[in-house]
Order: sequence, then C-alpha cells, then structure tokens
Amino acid sequence: MSFLTIFTSPKPFIDPHVVTIQRNAIRSWTELGDQVEVKMIGDEEGMAEICKEFNIRHIPEVKTNEKGTPYINSIFDQARSNSDSPYLAYVNADIILLPNFLTSTKNVARQYEKFLLVGQRWDMDITQELDFNLGWQDRLEADRLENSKIYPPNGSDYFIYSRSILKNIPQFTVGRAGWDNWMIYHGAKAKWPAIDATNDIHVIHQNHDYHHLPEGKPHYRNPETFVNVDLAGGRRNMFLLIDTNKILVDGKVRSPGSFISRSLRFFERMFTTNDPDNDKYIEAIRKRINVFRINIENKKARI
Repeated sequence: MSFLTIFTSPKPFIDPHVVTIQRNAIRSWTELGDQVEVKMIGDEEGMAEICKEFNIRHIPEVKTNEKGTPYINSIFDQARSNSDSPYLAYVNADIILLPNFLTSTKNVARQYEKFLLVGQRWDMDITQELDFNLGWQDRLEADRLENSKIYPPNGSDYFIYSRSILKNIPQFTVGRAGWDNWMIYHGAKAKWPAIDATNDIHVIHQNHDYHHLPEGKPHYRNPETFVNVDLAGGRRNMFLLIDTNKILVDGKVRSPGSFISRSLRFFERMFTTNDPDNDKYIEAIRKRINVFRINIENKKARI
C-alpha cells in the first residue's frame, strides 16, 4: 500500500508545449519514490500511451458534462475507489512537485488524522523537457528561487487530503475556476483543519496559454466557471488561501496569521455578491481593505 496517491485529469497530449509541461509534471511525481502512486483519470488523447510509458495507472472511466469536460466529483471518486492509500492528492497536470510535497504531508499526518493541505504555486517559464538526472530537484529549486514568481493566494493547484474526507463534492467541471475556492471554503468550515502549506510546499507551475479554451481566454469568464460558482453556493464561498484555518510552517501546523488581517478579509467577503457586474465595485473595496491591511501589518513590523 502506498502512503500517498497522486491523481490528475490532464489536457489531451496533442499540443507540443502541453505535452512537454505535462510530461515534466508527471515525471516529477514519479520521482517522489515508492511511497507514492500516480494515477491519471480520463480518456483524453494520448493518456493511455503516456501512462504506459511512465508505468502509471490509467483510469479512463470518468463522468463528463455535455461538452466532454470531466466532473471533479467523478475524478475524486475514481481516485478513492481505485486506491487504498491513506492520503490522496489531486494535482493539476502542469505542476512540478519537489520532495517537500511528500515530507510535508508526512509531517501533517503525524499531527492530524484528517486534514486538507493547499497552497500557492510559483510560476515559471519552462519550454523544454527537464533533465531528471541526479540532483535535478536541487537544480530546479535553485531555478525557482531565481526565476519564478509566486502566484497570488487566490486558489490552489493541489489538494492533499485524508481519504476519509471530501466524499460529497458538487458536480464541478475540471479546468474551470471556482471549484478550488470551494474546496478551501469547505475545508475551512469543516471540523478538520484546512492548512495553507505555502511556506513548506514549493510547487512549480509551468506557464502556458489558454488556446484550448474558447477564444483562447482564461477560464474565469467561461460559462462552465459560472456553473461552478453557482454549485459552490455563490461568490461569497469563493475562499482564498487567507481563509484557511491553519498554516504549516517548518513542519508544524499552527494557527494562522494576523487576526486583524483575517477579520478584514471576512469584511471583504461580506461585500461580495453573485452579480459579476459588481466586480469593479467589489474590487475597489478590496483595494481599500488591502491598503488598510498593509498599513496595519507594516505598523506591527515597526514595533
């Protein structure tokens, strides 16, 4: 039995750049060692061949909507039913993992029976297949520190969790916005800890465009995203990483940061509505709150 099962539902292996970054990501997962099992879920073009090449499990059966987009709950259900690992991790197929992904999971597992781990990513331009020879993790970590940019804490590209939780996920579609924010919301409202692991887990997102989506635009205005948000209970349930109830720092789970900062975030959510036409109004409020938050934190830093 593996300690951790990592699973994903990738894009088709057609576009050369998508093929490159997905191969890099999956290869990095297989390098985590024999305590980790990797599975790909779905029936996109090229998946079966990649699974055979990397000797990983392919689970083609997955429920989709009328456009052929897989449902998140079906992906998670298939991962659980086809694994006996005590911990599972959904990871977007363009995310490179380093050893701290596994070590951090073990650290948290020693402290809690049930938990959800999420975190920010580091964006990096990678256009070629990586060299996975000895020392590749150290080289890539050095490259991350030098050449990457951390993405805002708006959501998460990975979810590590105990297999006994996350059994009743709404019928979100994968690859569209909103469902990751609901996962943070659900975790923050549950009795088990939802933990921001950004400090300890360093995941690398390989930059790409969105030409696979209508008009080549990001998924935030995609009609399937609006469905996801509705299923999540509306925009007030679009939680960010600042809304988690715990953080992971140097292997230890502890209470989150500034009470004032999180109280301001709660105030910000209260102004959020389900009307996209109010986005400019909400953004103006958010900017004012952020200025106030930064001023408070800077004042505390000077004391």
